[in-house]
Amino acid sequence: MVGSTRAFAAVDVGASSGRVILAVVAPGAEGAAKGHDGAPRVALDIVHRFPNGVLDDGVNSDGARVLRWDVCGIFAEVQKGLAKVAEIAGSRGLRVESIGIDTWAVDYGLVDGAGRLKLPVHAYRDPRTEATVPVVHQRVSPERLYDVTGLQFLPFTTLYQLAAEPTLDGLQALLIPDLLAFWLTGARRTEETNASTTGLLDAQTGAWSAELFEALGLPESLFPELIAPGEAYGTLLPSVAQRTGLPADTPVVAVGSHDTASAVAAVPAAPGEDVAYISSGTWSLVGVELDKPVLSEASRTANFTNERGVDGTIRYLRNVGGLWLLSECQRHWAEEGRELPLEQLLAEAAALPVGGPQVDADSDEFIAPGNLPARLASAVERGGGTLSGEPAAVVRCILDSLAAAYTRTLAQAQALSGRRPRAINVVGGGSQNELLCQLTAAATGLPIIAGPVEATALGNVLVQARAAGALTGGLDALRAAVRASTRLREYAAVTA
Repeated sequence: MVGSTRAFAAVDVGASSGRVILAVVAPGAEGAAKGHDGAPRVALDIVHRFPNGVLDDGVNSDGARVLRWDVCGIFAEVQKGLAKVAEIAGSRGLRVESIGIDTWAVDYGLVDGAGRLKLPVHAYRDPRTEATVPVVHQRVSPERLYDVTGLQFLPFTTLYQLAAEPTLDGLQALLIPDLLAFWLTGARRTEETNASTTGLLDAQTGAWSAELFEALGLPESLFPELIAPGEAYGTLLPSVAQRTGLPADTPVVAVGSHDTASAVAAVPAAPGEDVAYISSGTWSLVGVELDKPVLSEASRTANFTNERGVDGTIRYLRNVGGLWLLSECQRHWAEEGRELPLEQLLAEAAALPVGGPQVDADSDEFIAPGNLPARLASAVERGGGTLSGEPAAVVRCILDSLAAAYTRTLAQAQALSGRRPRAINVVGGGSQNELLCQLTAAATGLPIIAGPVEATALGNVLVQARAAGALTGGLDALRAAVRASTRLREYAAVTA
């Protein structure tokens, strides 16, 4: 560890909002905190926030609904945020040493040879893949897809989206963080943790699968070359440097650009522990950390995925419904004129008795937006129950359903992988939801270690810091810095 304060910029863009963060990494004092062993401390300053969300373009000429992202707007906000980072860092006498970008997975922009963005950047919730899933499966069976990629079936995975494109001739696909990095640097690369979510990467070799590209009729040059976390895309374009006030030689460094990869890198597990995690946000990513993929038929039928993590790890997990269910209900109630604070909803939901109605929280029927309270009630009714229309009852149904889904998923992950974690680390925004953490501890019978909330940003920054030589070591070293920098909360495994 170099004994000086170092500054880095983290760009963290999710499906509902984005942030640009100035991170300061300072050396830790030996013995300053029991168990931290002098690990460096990371302080995060969110200098710019901006909203993000799916844009509904209505129905196109073919009668299909179009849901897309405003990626140009996102990039404009990123540059505004980097300008604020440069200004604040400069006022503190700090030099920003690099920039790292993480976003959600699977979505991409198509650019031509001149780098111009072509066609809409569709959102994964767009229904266009409903028709392409069977087309892909006619060419490559689901069983063979799993043998090669180790990915769970999700109808919006990149390979199904690519099958819906009107043309790919002369175009190159850049996943969202890679697209932003391209606009910052002019360099085209594909970061490997996000590449592993496309359904086109070989789970065992970590390389693009020539077999799948050929079977699906995809050009070999569709994606740029792969890059690992810690490697640099390039340095800032002169125009970007001018707009942001950052030096043109500032590198953009690949991190775990799939936000879950960065979040799992910041799980505060102690060395030698089996790592079980719930990255809780818009989606819940529930699983364990492994050193090699599990590609068995039992794993496929259980719909588990093997995605790549930082330092060659495997994030063995399943996507489970997340807090989008809650935020979408809040959005619907607000449209009805009922602005209901989250704190009030959670307090009222906590007062309801145990044993209320539940739904399958990760069912595809809850992916699309639109009157989610009514759809939840309908799902409960189909199961023979009744769900009151009262918001507190709907919220309790969502949280009970999520806790039950987490329990099922972790039990399967343990059975399929042979890992036996002693606790569950909940990171991300959901770690602040006390009721959800309490319900999960009760349902799983394992203690919950909640935090850090900013796991994604921490993982992003620590990979940059290591690349710059501000710290050394593997994931254990990164996680020691997380423990030194974060106040964690434990929820005991007691009856809810």
